[in-house]
Amino acid sequence: MKRAATILAILGVASVSVLTAGCKTPPPSQTEMSAVEYGPRPQNHEKLIRDYLSSKLVDPAGAIVEFKAGPKRLFQQDTTLRPRQYGWGVCVWINDKNARGAYDGPYPMVFFIRDGKIVGANGGSDDNIIGWRYARSGCNELGSPFVPQ
Repeated sequence: MKRAATILAILGVASVSVLTAGCKTPPPSQTEMSAVEYGPRPQNHEKLIRDYLSSKLVDPAGAIVEFKAGPKRLFQQDTTLRPRQYGWGVCVWINDKNARGAYDGPYPMVFFIRDGKIVGANGGSDDNIIGWRYARSGCNELGSPFVPQ
């Protein structure tokens, strides 16, 4: 029994190592970043993001949505776990209420906007650990590192 638990623990660590290794890619080159069309800088990014969040938040009217950085050009390379994203990146910190009506604490999200539409998002309550990591990384790159309270 103890041996089986040890083997499962080793397999778990190995799986996590493989998954996180798939996330590591070298930073994009200037050639890669300049080869894509970002479109015009969005003038209505706050409205676009609030509209997007209205169906995702428990209490959209009561949620605290802080626009921390952007819009700035942002490029996210594709990996085995996430597709390539690019556009005007916006870092947002969100503190939504839970089902009991209490605030859970803020979390970061990064939105990619191109041609007046949100074409990608990282982070959020419906994302996974990889998306949350990309959201923190994106906020950091945009100039607003997320530090949990």
